[in-house]
Amino acid sequence: MNISAPFITRPVGTSLLAAATLLIGIVAYLHLPVSAVPVADFPTLSVSASLPGASPETMASNVATPLERQFSLIPGITELTSSSTLGSSQILLQFELSRDIDGAAEDVQAAINAAAGQLPTDLPAPPTVRKVNPADAPVMILTLTSPTLPLTVLSDYADSFLAQQLSRIDGVGQMFVGGLIKPAIRIQIDPRKVAVLGLQLENIRAQIANNTVNAPKGVITGALRDYTVYANDQVFDANLWDQMIVGYNNGAPVRIRDIGSAVAGGQDDQSGAWTFPGSAYPDKTYKATQGVELAIFKQPGANVIATVERVKAALPRLERNLPPAATLRVVADRTQTIRTSVADVEMTLGIAVLLVIAVIFLFLRNARATFIPSTVLPLSLLAAAAVVYPLGFSLDNLSLMALAIAAGFVVDDAIVMLDVIWRRVEHGQAPLQAALAGSRDISFTILSISISLIAVFTPVMFMGGVVGRMLREFGVTLSAAVVMSLLLSLTLTPMLCGQFLRVPRPATSALMRALEQGFKAIEGSYVHGLDWVMARKRLALAVFICTAVATVAVYHWIPTAFFPEQDTSFLDGSLQTSDDASYAKTVEKIQQVGRIIAADPDVTEVHFNLSSAAPNQAGFNAGLVIRGEGRTDGADQVIARLRPQLARVVGATTVLKAKQDINIGARNSKAEYQYALSDPNLDELDEWAPKMLAAMRTLPDLRDVSTDQESDGAAIRLKIDRDAAGRFGITPADIDAAIYDQIGQHEVTQYFTQLNAYYVIVEAPLSLQANPDLFNYLYIKSPLTNKLVPLSLFVHVDPNGRGPLAVAHQAQLPAVTLSFNLRPGAALGTATTEITKLQHDLGAPATLIGSFQGTAEAFEQSLASEPILILAALLSVYVILGVLYESYIH
Repeated sequence: MNISAPFITRPVGTSLLAAATLLIGIVAYLHLPVSAVPVADFPTLSVSASLPGASPETMASNVATPLERQFSLIPGITELTSSSTLGSSQILLQFELSRDIDGAAEDVQAAINAAAGQLPTDLPAPPTVRKVNPADAPVMILTLTSPTLPLTVLSDYADSFLAQQLSRIDGVGQMFVGGLIKPAIRIQIDPRKVAVLGLQLENIRAQIANNTVNAPKGVITGALRDYTVYANDQVFDANLWDQMIVGYNNGAPVRIRDIGSAVAGGQDDQSGAWTFPGSAYPDKTYKATQGVELAIFKQPGANVIATVERVKAALPRLERNLPPAATLRVVADRTQTIRTSVADVEMTLGIAVLLVIAVIFLFLRNARATFIPSTVLPLSLLAAAAVVYPLGFSLDNLSLMALAIAAGFVVDDAIVMLDVIWRRVEHGQAPLQAALAGSRDISFTILSISISLIAVFTPVMFMGGVVGRMLREFGVTLSAAVVMSLLLSLTLTPMLCGQFLRVPRPATSALMRALEQGFKAIEGSYVHGLDWVMARKRLALAVFICTAVATVAVYHWIPTAFFPEQDTSFLDGSLQTSDDASYAKTVEKIQQVGRIIAADPDVTEVHFNLSSAAPNQAGFNAGLVIRGEGRTDGADQVIARLRPQLARVVGATTVLKAKQDINIGARNSKAEYQYALSDPNLDELDEWAPKMLAAMRTLPDLRDVSTDQESDGAAIRLKIDRDAAGRFGITPADIDAAIYDQIGQHEVTQYFTQLNAYYVIVEAPLSLQANPDLFNYLYIKSPLTNKLVPLSLFVHVDPNGRGPLAVAHQAQLPAVTLSFNLRPGAALGTATTEITKLQHDLGAPATLIGSFQGTAEAFEQSLASEPILILAALLSVYVILGVLYESYIH
């Protein structure tokens, strides 16, 4: 039986099928989404809850813990972590890859509902759930700045208009607005004036809440006409708030202006975003501009380049709706490096194809014979694109690398088929008869070669975890190219041989004769070497055994790593000041660090973000000149020369890392790799985490070792004398409420517009909020005597206390994450071994659990399964060949 015979005898039909395959492949290739790496996201959900003014300990115990208890009952969770800071808690739930994200979201929402009875009743809003990819990076960053407009106005445009319009663009997923300071009415009440007038803070707060409403009022229905009822029941202006009556003193009305003032301010005035122009700008002043930052993330599977182009096309329309004094600017475009990277790999693929064709011509020395595999090669690669397109794959570095590697594989089948037929033609057989006879002889061998190649990559395609999901695209793409090569080599190649091959003529030119003699010399040398080896079979077998043993030994000794470090022309970083640093101090350090980084000749811009949830630390990213377009140093070299300069900034620790396309894990960290310590005993964790941190900093392979443990923040400890308070009928709840009304950023009510909702916040004057003496001015009305009682009678104030700025949990246990980078040239496998040994050598208690997280965890898992995958590939090849040849030996 000859599989190729029907195609050889029907050249028109075969050529039309090949042309159709080519057309489909071109269309599929052009429509494949473009990205840096394959989409390999774990189903991850983020649950956020806020309670303005609540301490990190309160958020962790009262909000995060009840939610975590319910979440732990949900099946399929692989990672459950939480971070509680001032006024907010964020819980990240990572599920198994097989888990449907929508079903997981329903389970999480049901768990939130079940925990509602245990959550604080004064949460401004229920906890929210959203789908996230913590390891994802923005594809584009915009900034909105103005030399004259206040940040509240810019924030309102960014939040109410730009973010909403950009989110509607096809391909855009999440939007993050950094430095957002939403407009708000801040009513600053002086507790001293309140006490003089004999009023109660809680009553004032209730009156404020009732003075702006947006409730339904109904319709007047007449005989001929209906009337919708409107009222000026909402208050939008701070001046009108000053006129509001909030109580009475001896029958006289007390207005807000009598006890304080109402000002138009920001909802969160302790956050900000700054942009520092780099050395690429001509002025070289490196002066920061504060504005609002809009980070755009793409949807999973979206074409990143097409998404960014659609955003750029929409910007002129959006700019027309902004005030003339506002400037919207693109400050980071991730697609620049993605385009460069994909173009480089496409060029590599093109060069590989040309080199293969050149080698074929060099050996065959016949244009007609060279044309045949040269046709099959690009056709196989494009046909592979048609196979992977409906599978949802993308055009990325791994899939293009698979096609580049496949260029060497797919041509083998065509060359083997061509060689057999060519030899028959050389011996005088007619091309058509040679094609029929040669294809019948070699088809089984070609089938064996192709199936063996596919068998090698089969274990990769079924590899588990996020690494397996990424490499699956590589394995399937390469296997698809091999399958298409097999089909084309059994159909198109013999047909073309039968139609185009001619009996070769003797070489006439001196060059061709010289080539011919050269190849004969090579062939003779090979025959001589083969004879020499066959005469010494025992020696050859010994060399084989030694090589196999050496391979196993080298595999064991060679340094191991995860994925190669990338240079994406972007740096990520974090700046951390002391635990007790204020917002103003952190801003000062941002200015110093930002100018140092911006002054580097390879830095284009630096962008900082500071949030009120963590006022002592800021995240930032820096854009670099694209490698090869003015920058010769790698990202690691840029970091190396910045590191000593940043170390000289007193009072701030700055960590930099090169942004990677491949990021694994549900948590963000300051450095590339993470080692988490958890312990049910919080005191034990607080004791051993600093010891482990100090010991890791001594390891020569590690750099930028840092921790998320922030347990030494400045705190004011209030000690309530319950007996003294009880004599006045005052409870701790009354005390907490009075303090919260003054410094808790209490969002007492809202007012609404057609675009957004805004808060009315009650607080003490800023001068009082900045001083612990505030507690000496607070009074609470006794329900027993109906008189105001000073707080100082039953509350002792300790201004020298210490407390945590953040409380982290992992798997419901208190946890500390130690982050680290590697020195250039260091292997991750060596570092993980050293860290594991280090904890053991320190004599840490058994209750202290250490585990690698994120990329380091995935590396350990892949390393453990790698020998099994290699063995599986070898066994697969052996089984396939044994079945095909019906032999245990061949």
